[in-house]
Amino acid sequence: MHITVFGATGGTGQHLVNQALEAGHHITAVVRDPARLPQADHPRLEVVKAVVEADLQHLDAITEAVKGQDAVVSALGPRGKDDITVCSDGARAIITAMRATDSRRLIVVTASGHIVDEGDGPFTRNMVKPMLRRFLRDGFADFARTDQAVKASGLDWTIMRPPRLTDGRRRAYRTATDRNVRGGITIARADLADAILTAAADPATAGHTVALGY
Repeated sequence: MHITVFGATGGTGQHLVNQALEAGHHITAVVRDPARLPQADHPRLEVVKAVVEADLQHLDAITEAVKGQDAVVSALGPRGKDDITVCSDGARAIITAMRATDSRRLIVVTASGHIVDEGDGPFTRNMVKPMLRRFLRDGFADFARTDQAVKASGLDWTIMRPPRLTDGRRRAYRTATDRNVRGGITIARADLADAILTAAADPATAGHTVALGY
């Protein structure tokens, strides 16, 4: 596949780029700082320097980066405590660019912690999630705005909802469609990357959320 990755220099993004290249895919990485991308000289990797922000000042570069791609992935995340709109701003910019180029397949990473559903057990529902929403209020609000924008996009979207991310080794993980994974409180970034690639290649996940965890 030809895949565009936003947030390619982040923890999940780097795993995603590595795994995609190893699998033979062609990657367009949209990054703020190309120097932070260690795979920059790979023959199947194209690097586009652009900042995905609310003012859409780099919209031309973003639009060119998503044009003709089989899938577009947003693995954007905050780089500091004041960076509290990056996911929703990025989603809106990417959606605008995809609509302009008739690109259809969009995969966006948010989180399982900002939403409670029937997949959560009583302890998680009544104790853990309320605490998380209190202490991670700004980040979870950004995820909620992102979810709303993606679901209203009219694209063939999939929202990935991981729990707490770790740098652990890859191992077997569980997924659930349109509900959280009960008891799944962590996931390695490498396994999240694997799940993203799996979803990108599976049209049955379009229009759905995919949660995961161990």
